[in-house]
Amino acid sequence: MRAGKLRHCMKFGIIRERKSPPDRRVVFSPQKLAEMQKLFPYAEFKVEPSDIRVFKDEEYKALGFEVSNDLSDCDVLIGVKEVPVDALIAGKKYFFFSHTIKKQPHNQKMLQAIVNKHIDLYDHETIVDRDNKRLIGFGRYAGNVGAYNCFRAFGLKYELFSLPKAETLPDKDSLITKLKKQFFPPVKIVLTGHGKVGMGVKEMLDAMKIKEVSVQDYISKTYTEPVYVQIDVLDYNRRKDGQVKDKEDFYQNPQEYISNFERFTKVSDIFIAGHFYANGSPVILTREMLASKDNKIKIVADISCDVDGPIASTIRSSTIAEPFYGYYPATGQEVDMYHPAAVVVLAVDNLPCELPKDASEGFGNMFLEHVIPAFYNGDKDRILQRAMITHNGSLTERFKYLEDYINDNKGVPHS
Repeated sequence: MRAGKLRHCMKFGIIRERKSPPDRRVVFSPQKLAEMQKLFPYAEFKVEPSDIRVFKDEEYKALGFEVSNDLSDCDVLIGVKEVPVDALIAGKKYFFFSHTIKKQPHNQKMLQAIVNKHIDLYDHETIVDRDNKRLIGFGRYAGNVGAYNCFRAFGLKYELFSLPKAETLPDKDSLITKLKKQFFPPVKIVLTGHGKVGMGVKEMLDAMKIKEVSVQDYISKTYTEPVYVQIDVLDYNRRKDGQVKDKEDFYQNPQEYISNFERFTKVSDIFIAGHFYANGSPVILTREMLASKDNKIKIVADISCDVDGPIASTIRSSTIAEPFYGYYPATGQEVDMYHPAAVVVLAVDNLPCELPKDASEGFGNMFLEHVIPAFYNGDKDRILQRAMITHNGSLTERFKYLEDYINDNKGVPHS
Protein backbone atom coordinates (compact mmCIF):
# COMPACT_ATOMS: atom_id res chain seq x y z
CA MET A 1 0.00 0.00 0.00
CA ARG A 2 2.78 2.39 0.91
CA ALA A 3 4.56 1.84 -2.45
CA GLY A 4 1.27 2.54 -4.24
CA LYS A 5 0.86 5.77 -2.36
CA LEU A 6 4.37 6.88 -3.15
CA ARG A 7 3.96 6.05 -6.82
CA HIS A 8 0.81 8.15 -7.05
CA CYS A 9 2.11 11.07 -5.01
CA MET A 10 2.96 13.46 -7.83
CA LYS A 11 3.49 17.15 -7.38
CA PHE A 12 2.02 19.52 -9.96
CA GLY A 13 3.14 23.15 -10.30
CA ILE A 14 1.06 25.89 -11.92
CA ILE A 15 3.60 28.22 -13.50
CA ARG A 16 3.46 31.98 -13.96
CA GLU A 17 3.00 33.26 -17.53
CA ARG A 18 6.11 35.17 -18.57
CA LYS A 19 5.42 36.00 -22.22
CA SER A 20 4.90 39.53 -23.46
CA PRO A 21 2.27 40.83 -24.08
CA PRO A 22 0.97 39.44 -20.77
CA ASP A 23 -1.45 36.51 -20.86
CA ARG A 24 -3.92 36.39 -17.97
CA ARG A 25 -5.04 32.79 -18.61
CA VAL A 26 -4.13 29.77 -16.48
CA VAL A 27 -4.78 26.05 -16.99
CA PHE A 28 -6.45 25.55 -13.58
CA SER A 29 -8.70 27.96 -11.70
CA PRO A 30 -8.57 27.66 -7.89
CA GLN A 31 -11.93 25.82 -7.92
CA LYS A 32 -10.78 23.34 -10.59
CA LEU A 33 -7.56 22.68 -8.65
CA ALA A 34 -9.68 21.95 -5.55
CA GLU A 35 -11.82 19.55 -7.61
CA MET A 36 -8.67 17.84 -8.85
CA GLN A 37 -7.39 17.50 -5.28
CA LYS A 38 -10.58 15.65 -4.32
CA LEU A 39 -10.38 13.31 -7.31
CA PHE A 40 -6.67 12.59 -6.82
CA PRO A 41 -6.04 12.90 -3.06
CA TYR A 42 -2.38 11.75 -3.35
CA ALA A 43 -1.56 14.57 -5.77
CA GLU A 44 0.08 17.72 -4.44
CA PHE A 45 -0.16 21.21 -5.93
CA LYS A 46 1.87 24.36 -5.82
CA VAL A 47 1.13 27.68 -7.54
CA GLU A 48 3.76 30.17 -8.69
CA PRO A 49 2.68 33.71 -7.74
CA SER A 50 1.47 36.02 -10.51
CA ASP A 51 0.20 39.59 -10.50
CA ILE A 52 -1.37 39.29 -13.97
CA ARG A 53 -3.27 35.99 -13.68
CA VAL A 54 -7.07 36.36 -13.88
CA PHE A 55 -7.32 34.51 -10.53
CA LYS A 56 -5.47 36.13 -7.64
CA ASP A 57 -2.84 34.35 -5.52
CA GLU A 58 -5.12 34.84 -2.52
CA GLU A 59 -7.88 32.80 -4.21
CA TYR A 60 -5.54 29.80 -4.40
CA LYS A 61 -4.31 30.33 -0.85
CA ALA A 62 -7.91 30.53 0.42
CA LEU A 63 -8.48 26.98 -0.84
CA GLY A 64 -5.35 25.71 0.90
CA PHE A 65 -2.85 25.72 -1.99
CA GLU A 66 0.75 26.73 -1.43
CA VAL A 67 1.85 29.77 -3.46
CA SER A 68 5.62 29.81 -3.89
CA ASN A 69 8.33 31.11 -6.21
CA ASP A 70 10.18 27.80 -5.86
CA LEU A 71 8.68 25.02 -8.00
CA SER A 72 11.88 22.96 -8.12
CA ASP A 73 10.28 20.14 -6.09
CA CYS A 74 7.40 19.72 -8.58
CA ASP A 75 7.33 16.80 -11.02
CA VAL A 76 4.97 18.33 -13.59
CA LEU A 77 4.85 22.03 -14.49
CA ILE A 78 1.75 23.33 -16.29
CA GLY A 79 1.38 26.64 -18.12
CA VAL A 80 -0.32 28.19 -21.14
CA LYS A 81 2.28 29.94 -23.32
CA GLU A 82 5.96 29.32 -24.11
CA VAL A 83 8.41 29.39 -21.19
CA PRO A 84 11.54 31.55 -21.61
CA VAL A 85 14.77 29.52 -21.79
CA ASP A 86 16.18 30.95 -18.55
CA ALA A 87 13.03 29.96 -16.63
CA LEU A 88 13.05 26.29 -17.71
CA ILE A 89 13.91 23.85 -14.90
CA ALA A 90 15.98 20.87 -16.05
CA GLY A 91 14.61 17.34 -15.76
CA LYS A 92 10.96 18.29 -15.35
CA LYS A 93 7.79 17.44 -17.28
CA TYR A 94 6.27 20.57 -18.87
CA PHE A 95 2.88 21.23 -20.45
CA PHE A 96 2.37 24.42 -22.50
CA PHE A 97 1.74 25.65 -26.03
CA SER A 98 5.30 25.46 -27.37
CA HIS A 99 4.52 26.58 -30.95
CA THR A 100 7.33 24.39 -32.27
CA ILE A 101 5.61 21.57 -34.16
CA LYS A 102 5.54 23.61 -37.37
CA LYS A 103 9.24 24.51 -36.88
CA GLN A 104 8.40 28.08 -35.89
CA PRO A 105 11.74 29.96 -36.06
CA HIS A 106 11.14 32.14 -32.99
CA ASN A 107 10.90 29.09 -30.68
CA GLN A 108 13.80 27.08 -32.07
CA LYS A 109 16.20 28.00 -29.24
CA MET A 110 13.58 27.14 -26.65
CA LEU A 111 13.12 23.62 -28.04
CA GLN A 112 16.90 23.18 -28.26
CA ALA A 113 17.15 24.17 -24.58
CA ILE A 114 14.34 21.75 -23.65
CA VAL A 115 16.27 18.89 -25.28
CA ASN A 116 19.54 19.93 -23.65
CA LYS A 117 17.91 20.25 -20.23
CA HIS A 118 16.39 16.74 -20.53
CA ILE A 119 12.88 18.12 -20.16
CA ASP A 120 9.84 16.03 -21.14
CA LEU A 121 7.75 18.43 -23.22
CA TYR A 122 4.03 17.86 -23.75
CA ASP A 123 2.32 20.39 -25.99
CA HIS A 124 -1.37 21.21 -25.45
CA GLU A 125 -1.68 21.10 -29.24
CA THR A 126 -0.39 17.51 -29.41
CA ILE A 127 -2.83 16.14 -26.83
CA VAL A 128 -4.95 14.07 -29.20
CA ASP A 129 -7.05 10.91 -29.21
CA ARG A 130 -6.23 7.80 -31.23
CA ASP A 131 -7.85 9.39 -34.30
CA ASN A 132 -5.51 12.38 -33.94
CA LYS A 133 -8.36 14.67 -32.91
CA ARG A 134 -7.36 17.42 -30.49
CA LEU A 135 -8.77 16.94 -27.01
CA ILE A 136 -8.10 20.33 -25.46
CA GLY A 137 -7.74 23.89 -26.69
CA PHE A 138 -9.05 27.43 -26.46
CA GLY A 139 -10.80 27.32 -29.87
CA ARG A 140 -14.32 27.76 -28.53
CA TYR A 141 -13.33 30.97 -26.74
CA ALA A 142 -11.51 32.28 -29.81
CA GLY A 143 -14.82 31.78 -31.62
CA ASN A 144 -16.77 33.60 -28.89
CA VAL A 145 -14.46 36.62 -28.84
CA GLY A 146 -13.94 36.61 -32.62
CA ALA A 147 -17.69 36.86 -33.23
CA TYR A 148 -17.97 39.73 -30.74
CA ASN A 149 -15.03 41.61 -32.28
CA CYS A 150 -16.45 41.05 -35.73
CA PHE A 151 -19.63 42.92 -34.80
CA ARG A 152 -17.61 45.53 -32.95
CA ALA A 153 -15.72 46.18 -36.23
CA PHE A 154 -19.02 46.37 -38.12
CA GLY A 155 -20.40 48.96 -35.69
CA LEU A 156 -17.25 51.08 -35.92
CA LYS A 157 -16.89 50.87 -39.71
CA TYR A 158 -20.46 52.00 -40.36
CA GLU A 159 -20.72 54.27 -37.30
CA LEU A 160 -23.81 52.38 -36.14
CA PHE A 161 -22.73 51.65 -32.56
CA SER A 162 -19.63 51.49 -30.39
CA LEU A 163 -19.04 48.32 -28.37
CA PRO A 164 -16.46 48.22 -25.55
CA LYS A 165 -13.40 45.99 -25.99
CA ALA A 166 -14.04 42.39 -25.04
CA GLU A 167 -11.15 42.42 -22.55
CA THR A 168 -12.98 45.08 -20.48
CA LEU A 169 -15.97 42.76 -19.94
CA PRO A 170 -15.98 39.95 -17.35
CA ASP A 171 -17.29 36.96 -19.31
CA LYS A 172 -19.00 35.58 -22.40
CA ASP A 173 -22.50 36.33 -21.10
CA SER A 174 -21.66 40.02 -20.83
CA LEU A 175 -20.43 39.98 -24.45
CA ILE A 176 -23.77 38.51 -25.53
CA THR A 177 -25.71 41.07 -23.47
CA LYS A 178 -23.87 43.93 -25.21
CA LEU A 179 -24.45 42.44 -28.66
CA LYS A 180 -28.17 41.88 -28.10
CA LYS A 181 -28.67 45.57 -27.33
CA GLN A 182 -27.44 46.68 -30.78
CA PHE A 183 -29.48 47.13 -33.94
CA PHE A 184 -28.23 45.23 -36.97
CA PRO A 185 -29.43 45.85 -40.52
CA PRO A 186 -30.31 42.76 -42.64
CA VAL A 187 -26.73 41.63 -43.19
CA LYS A 188 -25.70 38.20 -44.47
CA ILE A 189 -22.96 36.40 -42.53
CA VAL A 190 -21.03 33.41 -43.88
CA LEU A 191 -19.22 31.24 -41.33
CA THR A 192 -16.68 28.55 -42.24
CA GLY A 193 -15.80 25.69 -39.92
CA HIS A 194 -17.57 23.18 -37.67
CA GLY A 195 -14.75 22.63 -35.16
CA LYS A 196 -14.32 24.28 -31.75
CA VAL A 197 -13.77 27.76 -33.30
CA GLY A 198 -16.71 27.54 -35.69
CA MET A 199 -19.02 26.25 -32.98
CA GLY A 200 -17.85 29.02 -30.63
CA VAL A 201 -18.93 31.56 -33.26
CA LYS A 202 -22.24 29.76 -33.80
CA GLU A 203 -22.86 29.87 -30.05
CA MET A 204 -22.71 33.68 -30.19
CA LEU A 205 -24.81 34.03 -33.36
CA ASP A 206 -27.50 31.78 -31.91
CA ALA A 207 -27.45 33.65 -28.59
CA MET A 208 -27.99 36.88 -30.56
CA LYS A 209 -31.02 35.22 -32.21
CA ILE A 210 -29.56 35.65 -35.68
CA LYS A 211 -31.41 33.29 -38.00
CA GLU A 212 -29.50 30.35 -39.52
CA VAL A 213 -30.48 29.50 -43.12
CA SER A 214 -29.54 26.84 -45.68
CA VAL A 215 -26.85 27.37 -48.32
CA GLN A 216 -29.43 27.44 -51.10
CA ASP A 217 -31.65 30.01 -49.36
CA TYR A 218 -28.65 32.10 -48.31
CA ILE A 219 -27.44 32.42 -51.89
CA SER A 220 -30.81 32.91 -53.56
CA LYS A 221 -33.06 34.76 -51.10
CA THR A 222 -33.26 38.30 -49.77
CA TYR A 223 -34.04 38.84 -46.09
CA THR A 224 -35.34 41.69 -43.94
CA GLU A 225 -33.34 40.52 -40.90
CA PRO A 226 -29.72 39.43 -40.30
CA VAL A 227 -29.06 35.80 -41.29
CA TYR A 228 -26.09 33.46 -41.29
CA VAL A 229 -25.00 30.24 -42.97
CA GLN A 230 -22.42 27.81 -41.55
CA ILE A 231 -20.61 26.07 -44.39
CA ASP A 232 -18.30 23.08 -44.70
CA VAL A 233 -15.38 22.38 -47.08
CA LEU A 234 -17.53 20.95 -49.88
CA ASP A 235 -19.76 24.04 -49.81
CA TYR A 236 -16.83 26.29 -50.80
CA ASN A 237 -14.52 23.96 -52.73
CA ARG A 238 -15.15 21.91 -55.88
CA ARG A 239 -13.09 19.33 -57.73
CA LYS A 240 -11.25 20.73 -60.75
CA ASP A 241 -12.46 17.79 -62.87
CA GLY A 242 -16.11 18.41 -61.95
CA GLN A 243 -16.60 15.12 -60.09
CA VAL A 244 -18.70 15.24 -56.95
CA LYS A 245 -17.14 13.20 -54.13
CA ASP A 246 -17.30 13.12 -50.33
CA LYS A 247 -15.48 15.13 -47.70
CA GLU A 248 -12.93 12.37 -47.22
CA ASP A 249 -11.82 12.83 -50.82
CA PHE A 250 -11.19 16.52 -50.16
CA TYR A 251 -9.02 15.72 -47.13
CA GLN A 252 -7.11 13.03 -49.05
CA ASN A 253 -6.68 15.03 -52.29
CA PRO A 254 -6.86 18.77 -51.52
CA GLN A 255 -4.71 19.55 -54.57
CA GLU A 256 -7.55 18.31 -56.81
CA TYR A 257 -9.86 21.05 -55.53
CA ILE A 258 -10.35 24.75 -56.19
CA SER A 259 -12.30 27.32 -54.19
CA ASN A 260 -15.77 28.28 -55.33
CA PHE A 261 -16.27 30.59 -52.36
CA GLU A 262 -17.10 33.34 -54.87
CA ARG A 263 -20.76 32.37 -54.77
CA PHE A 264 -20.71 33.52 -51.13
CA THR A 265 -18.64 36.70 -51.69
CA LYS A 266 -21.35 37.95 -54.09
CA VAL A 267 -24.07 37.89 -51.42
CA SER A 268 -22.26 38.18 -48.03
CA ASP A 269 -21.58 41.32 -46.00
CA ILE A 270 -19.53 39.59 -43.31
CA PHE A 271 -17.19 36.58 -43.49
CA ILE A 272 -16.19 34.84 -40.23
CA ALA A 273 -13.39 32.33 -40.83
CA GLY A 274 -13.35 29.58 -38.21
CA HIS A 275 -12.13 26.69 -40.35
CA PHE A 276 -9.09 24.47 -39.94
CA TYR A 277 -6.73 24.96 -42.89
CA ALA A 278 -4.48 22.08 -43.88
CA ASN A 279 -1.31 22.49 -45.94
CA GLY A 280 -2.05 21.97 -49.62
CA SER A 281 -5.70 23.03 -49.37
CA PRO A 282 -6.93 25.61 -51.89
CA VAL A 283 -6.95 29.31 -51.02
CA ILE A 284 -10.52 30.10 -49.91
CA LEU A 285 -10.91 33.86 -50.38
CA THR A 286 -8.61 35.02 -53.19
CA ARG A 287 -7.36 38.50 -54.10
CA GLU A 288 -9.36 38.24 -57.32
CA MET A 289 -12.59 37.54 -55.43
CA LEU A 290 -12.00 40.51 -53.13
CA ALA A 291 -11.16 42.82 -56.05
CA SER A 292 -14.17 41.71 -58.11
CA LYS A 293 -16.91 44.28 -58.68
CA ASP A 294 -19.34 41.60 -57.49
CA ASN A 295 -17.70 41.27 -54.06
CA LYS A 296 -19.98 42.42 -51.25
CA ILE A 297 -17.87 41.39 -48.23
CA LYS A 298 -16.89 44.37 -46.10
CA ILE A 299 -15.80 42.67 -42.85
CA VAL A 300 -13.48 39.64 -42.64
CA ALA A 301 -13.01 38.17 -39.16
CA ASP A 302 -10.20 35.66 -39.68
CA ILE A 303 -10.25 33.86 -36.35
CA SER A 304 -8.03 31.09 -37.74
CA CYS A 305 -5.51 33.84 -38.56
CA ASP A 306 -3.16 32.22 -41.08
CA VAL A 307 -1.01 35.05 -42.48
CA ASP A 308 -0.44 34.61 -46.23
CA GLY A 309 -2.79 31.65 -45.97
CA PRO A 310 -6.27 30.88 -47.31
CA ILE A 311 -7.71 34.38 -46.74
CA ALA A 312 -6.01 36.90 -49.04
CA SER A 313 -6.97 39.89 -46.89
CA THR A 314 -5.02 38.51 -43.88
CA ILE A 315 -1.76 40.21 -44.80
CA ARG A 316 -0.63 40.42 -41.16
CA SER A 317 -1.87 39.47 -37.73
CA SER A 318 -3.32 42.25 -35.59
CA THR A 319 -3.27 42.70 -31.82
CA ILE A 320 -5.77 42.92 -28.98
CA ALA A 321 -4.68 46.56 -28.57
CA GLU A 322 -5.21 47.32 -32.31
CA PRO A 323 -7.43 44.50 -33.59
CA PHE A 324 -8.58 45.95 -36.93
CA TYR A 325 -6.98 47.16 -40.13
CA GLY A 326 -8.18 47.97 -43.62
CA TYR A 327 -7.46 45.91 -46.75
CA TYR A 328 -7.65 47.70 -50.10
CA PRO A 329 -8.79 45.08 -52.66
CA ALA A 330 -7.56 47.02 -55.72
CA THR A 331 -3.91 46.82 -54.60
CA GLY A 332 -3.86 44.11 -51.92
CA GLN A 333 -2.32 46.66 -49.54
CA GLU A 334 -3.19 47.82 -46.05
CA VAL A 335 -5.17 51.05 -45.68
CA ASP A 336 -7.10 52.79 -42.93
CA MET A 337 -10.16 50.74 -41.96
CA TYR A 338 -12.38 53.78 -42.58
CA HIS A 339 -11.26 54.14 -46.21
CA PRO A 340 -14.50 53.91 -48.26
CA ALA A 341 -13.21 50.94 -50.29
CA ALA A 342 -11.53 49.12 -47.39
CA VAL A 343 -12.48 45.67 -46.25
CA VAL A 344 -12.08 45.63 -42.46
CA VAL A 345 -9.89 42.76 -41.27
CA LEU A 346 -9.78 41.23 -37.79
CA ALA A 347 -6.77 38.87 -37.52
CA VAL A 348 -5.88 38.55 -33.83
CA ASP A 349 -4.07 35.26 -33.13
CA ASN A 350 -4.61 35.22 -29.35
CA LEU A 351 -8.31 36.07 -29.03
CA PRO A 352 -9.01 33.82 -25.99
CA CYS A 353 -6.76 36.15 -23.94
CA GLU A 354 -9.69 38.61 -24.02
CA LEU A 355 -11.90 36.13 -22.18
CA PRO A 356 -9.39 34.86 -19.60
CA LYS A 357 -11.81 33.67 -16.91
CA ASP A 358 -14.13 31.65 -19.17
CA ALA A 359 -11.21 30.35 -21.25
CA SER A 360 -9.27 29.23 -18.15
CA GLU A 361 -12.28 27.50 -16.60
CA GLY A 362 -13.14 25.69 -19.84
CA PHE A 363 -9.54 24.67 -20.46
CA GLY A 364 -9.21 23.30 -16.93
CA ASN A 365 -12.33 21.14 -17.46
CA MET A 366 -10.79 19.58 -20.57
CA PHE A 367 -7.35 19.11 -18.99
CA LEU A 368 -8.78 17.43 -15.90
CA GLU A 369 -10.98 15.14 -18.02
CA HIS A 370 -8.41 14.05 -20.61
CA VAL A 371 -4.88 14.54 -19.26
CA ILE A 372 -4.60 14.22 -15.49
CA PRO A 373 -6.18 10.72 -15.31
CA ALA A 374 -3.44 9.47 -17.67
CA PHE A 375 -0.89 9.98 -14.86
CA TYR A 376 -2.92 7.63 -12.62
CA ASN A 377 -4.18 4.94 -15.01
CA GLY A 378 -0.87 3.95 -16.57
CA ASP A 379 -1.67 6.15 -19.59
CA LYS A 380 -3.98 3.38 -20.82
CA ASP A 381 -5.26 5.51 -23.74
CA ARG A 382 -1.69 6.61 -24.63
CA ILE A 383 -2.64 10.27 -24.26
CA LEU A 384 0.72 11.20 -22.70
CA GLN A 385 2.68 8.99 -25.08
CA ARG A 386 1.20 10.69 -28.15
CA ALA A 387 1.59 14.19 -26.70
CA MET A 388 5.23 13.90 -25.62
CA ILE A 389 7.57 15.78 -27.98
CA THR A 390 10.86 15.32 -26.11
CA HIS A 391 12.08 12.73 -23.59
CA ASN A 392 15.48 12.17 -21.95
CA GLY A 393 17.31 14.62 -24.17
CA SER A 394 15.85 13.40 -27.47
CA LEU A 395 12.84 13.89 -29.71
CA THR A 396 10.26 11.11 -29.45
CA GLU A 397 9.55 8.95 -32.51
CA ARG A 398 6.39 10.86 -33.43
CA PHE A 399 8.34 14.15 -33.60
CA LYS A 400 11.60 12.99 -35.20
CA TYR A 401 10.76 15.25 -38.16
CA LEU A 402 11.90 18.17 -35.95
CA GLU A 403 15.48 16.80 -35.89
CA ASP A 404 16.84 19.31 -38.43
CA TYR A 405 15.01 22.11 -36.59
CA ILE A 406 16.71 21.40 -33.26
CA ASN A 407 20.12 20.64 -34.79
CA ASP A 408 20.20 23.73 -36.99
CA ASN A 409 22.70 26.26 -35.53
CA LYS A 410 22.49 24.50 -32.19
CA GLY A 411 24.19 26.73 -29.71
CA VAL A 412 22.39 26.27 -26.43
CA PRO A 413 24.65 25.26 -23.53
CA HIS A 414 23.88 22.05 -21.65
CA SER A 415 22.32 22.48 -18.28
